[in-house]
Amino acid sequence: MMDFDLENRTCLVTGASSGIGAGVVRLLAQQGARVAATARRVDKIERLDKVAAIAGDVTNAKDIARIAAQATKALGPIDILVNCAGGSRPTGPDAPEDVWEEAFALNFTAARLLTKALLPAMRARKWGRIVSISGSMEPRGLNAAMAAKAALHLWAKGLSCDVAADGVTVNTIQPGRINSEQILQKLHPTEEARRLFIERNIPIGYFGEPEDVANLVAFLASPAARYITGAVIPVDGGMRASAH
Repeated sequence: MMDFDLENRTCLVTGASSGIGAGVVRLLAQQGARVAATARRVDKIERLDKVAAIAGDVTNAKDIARIAAQATKALGPIDILVNCAGGSRPTGPDAPEDVWEEAFALNFTAARLLTKALLPAMRARKWGRIVSISGSMEPRGLNAAMAAKAALHLWAKGLSCDVAADGVTVNTIQPGRINSEQILQKLHPTEEARRLFIERNIPIGYFGEPEDVANLVAFLASPAARYITGAVIPVDGGMRASAH
């Protein structure tokens, strides 16, 4: 296994109960990092060595403050924040306001507020990594989550300029179709649906695994990626040219 030089780095990962978040937690822990993992379904967070599970709802501002405080209390100042919490929210033009508010709370505001809470300590120590998981920027219909992820992209790019001189990098990853609960149960629930989508849209010929995204997270969090910031990097098997 590749060594990303993360031994004893402190990390907070959101959306850690399944899918990409769970894959990120596993890899960071395997790399020797100390990880605080948070999700609403805290019972589903893997109890790995060096992993502290924190129950919480990142759509709730008070919960966000508590999660940041608990992670810092458990591990010390956080070096690496990985914002994995998110979810697709297809909607129509007449959707009520609470649909939009929830989509932005989950897919954008949670990352912004957690960063706001943890960033001062990163800047004070002149070292930090903020990595956020976003999504497709080629909608084929109205999706409140995509609008929120678009905000995430430009927020991250702007922030990256403001904190670069303090040794903090801010990057975003765009996953394609990754084998996860959301993809396999909601988006493509049958083997036939997956096969057809792959044939039409994914040049590499298969869905990715959470580890395919986790490897890039670990690299961006590593000292080797110190000169990469403000980037939006796809991990999608070539799907982006015809993204859905």
